[in-house]
Amino acid sequence: MSTQGIGYANGKIILMGEHSVVYGEPSVAIPFPATQIKTTVQAAEGETTIECLFYKGLLNDMPELLESLKAVIQVSLDRLGQNESLSINIDSTIPAERGMGSSAAVAVATTRGIYDFYKQALSHEELLEIVDISEKIAHGNPSGLDALMTSSSTPYYYIKGQPVTPIELRLAAVLVVADTGKTGQTKEAVASIGEKIRGKNKALYQRKITELGRLAKDSKDYLSHNQPEQLGLAMNQAQNLLSELGVSSLELDALVVSALSHNALGAKLTGGGRGGCMIALARNLNEAQEIATALEEAGAKATWLYEMSGD
Repeated sequence: MSTQGIGYANGKIILMGEHSVVYGEPSVAIPFPATQIKTTVQAAEGETTIECLFYKGLLNDMPELLESLKAVIQVSLDRLGQNESLSINIDSTIPAERGMGSSAAVAVATTRGIYDFYKQALSHEELLEIVDISEKIAHGNPSGLDALMTSSSTPYYYIKGQPVTPIELRLAAVLVVADTGKTGQTKEAVASIGEKIRGKNKALYQRKITELGRLAKDSKDYLSHNQPEQLGLAMNQAQNLLSELGVSSLELDALVVSALSHNALGAKLTGGGRGGCMIALARNLNEAQEIATALEEAGAKATWLYEMSGD
């Protein structure tokens, strides 16, 4: 045990395949280190305390909304055979309810922080097991993708019900992420697509889902073969399809138009849609900074840049 334990986690971005992944099509997710969570763990007198953006107080008095965080702490301590009181401080730059994996990242960083405090080794497998317990409380039936992405530095190719496949990132480009400032409406968006798939024009909408899956499959190759122009085109095609499926929004559309008018290679929503965040692909850091400035002028509440590897 030491005087302090530190745990980190990064955000995550769905690059391609949101919504179509529900229907067995592939998706591509990437870690997003431009947003992070840092959990600091120290010994405390009295009862265990939590300090984070949403709550400051005793662990046992936390609201039901944070039940998943309580589970992470209790499971970690149980596995370590510890029961002493702790002071846990969670500092996050990952916006909540924006499809960037904030709940999983909190669980990842907190588990790592507790294990670091007790100077105990933590395998990635055990980390994912603990985070999965938390995510089941937060989301019911999680895919495990958020836990994997927020604890990893590798992009992954994912098909529901199949093992995930790592992607070698060789893309010389910069990803710009912009927050509309509005909570994403994932549940409603998924339900609305489900209605379309079952409706009288189901063949039309099924073709759109299949096409989104093809774009995700192609994007995996674009990432590993350094083809930013092709990825940008695929992003634009995906955004058109997602708009036709009814999961974009006026705010997202405005940001997409702004990015494309400032030389982005491609732009689209990311995550559930109907709010949340959008992403744009830039050739280099200078162009990315110009796009980010334009997005903020167009109404984005925050922007982040991620220089991807072209090695």
